[in-house]
Amino acid sequence: MVNEIISGLMIGGLLWSTLLLVVALYVYTSLAFYTIGKKLKHERPWLAWIPFANISMILELGGFHWAWVFLILVPILGWIPLGVLCIISMWRIFEKRNYPGWLCLIQLLSPIPFLGWIASIAIMIILGLVAWMDR
Repeated sequence: MVNEIISGLMIGGLLWSTLLLVVALYVYTSLAFYTIGKKLKHERPWLAWIPFANISMILELGGFHWAWVFLILVPILGWIPLGVLCIISMWRIFEKRNYPGWLCLIQLLSPIPFLGWIASIAIMIILGLVAWMDR
């Protein structure tokens, strides 16, 4: 009985910690893209806070039409080209902010088991630099 209670508390704590981490990362990335949108004079930088609309803002900042975001509705065959468009857009955004465009390629290391954590942390740091450090 006691072991079941302790196990339940541990699982609940893990779920709450995960939820808190996801919310914190969402707020951080939204704030970063909002700042980037304002600095690049996007007409609607508040789109950074809306899921899926934030992808359309990234595409627009990268020079693509916003409607490409609808590729997300086509499983796998739409996700791959949308991912490529987002990477190209990020490259262009980084260059507009006077940072090397190739820095956006670090996120491609995320699926690799050990490098994934390092790449994820690195891309968050780079995104913060691009948003808040003027060059």
